[in-house]
Amino acid sequence: MNQPESLSQPLTNTEFVTTFRLFSRVSFWIQLFLGAVSGIVLVFAMLGRNMSEQTNNNAGIGFGIVLAIVGLLLLCFRIFWDFRYRLLGRLLHAENSQVYPSKEHITQTLRIGLISSLVGVLIAFVASEETVAVVLAKTLSQPQAMAAYAPENVIRSLDIFVTMANVNLIGAHFFGAVTSLGLLNWVED
Repeated sequence: MNQPESLSQPLTNTEFVTTFRLFSRVSFWIQLFLGAVSGIVLVFAMLGRNMSEQTNNNAGIGFGIVLAIVGLLLLCFRIFWDFRYRLLGRLLHAENSQVYPSKEHITQTLRIGLISSLVGVLIAFVASEETVAVVLAKTLSQPQAMAAYAPENVIRSLDIFVTMANVNLIGAHFFGAVTSLGLLNWVED
């Protein structure tokens, strides 16, 4: 059996360095794109909510917006963390072996990224479920055979915007988690 590697030894495997740099770059840009889309959609939803009359049934949507903002802030942290992955990739690619990060440092950085993505997935999932429940309640409260108009039961576009923002956040955090998990698995092999 091979002797286990010390955690303080630098990782210099060329294939790992190339993969690490590629995954960190792709993850950064995909999460940045999905985060920007979610941010824009949330701004539209909040502006639409502020410009329309407030009804009693919009408290649930408001909570969904708050959770989406928390998820978006967590995604901003995650995007920053992906930028750190890119910096680590540059250090791993450097010719000076004195600046190589240790395996322990890389593992810790990947774990923090993974944990932040998993928490983000959880928050965005709860926000999506809550928003979809409010939209479903509005749909079920409308009579099927009558054309009655009740403003609190009308499904507005902002309801769908909040749902869309939360689903994009789930995708962004999921992609970040998969990236961190894949790279972490590679480091620990």
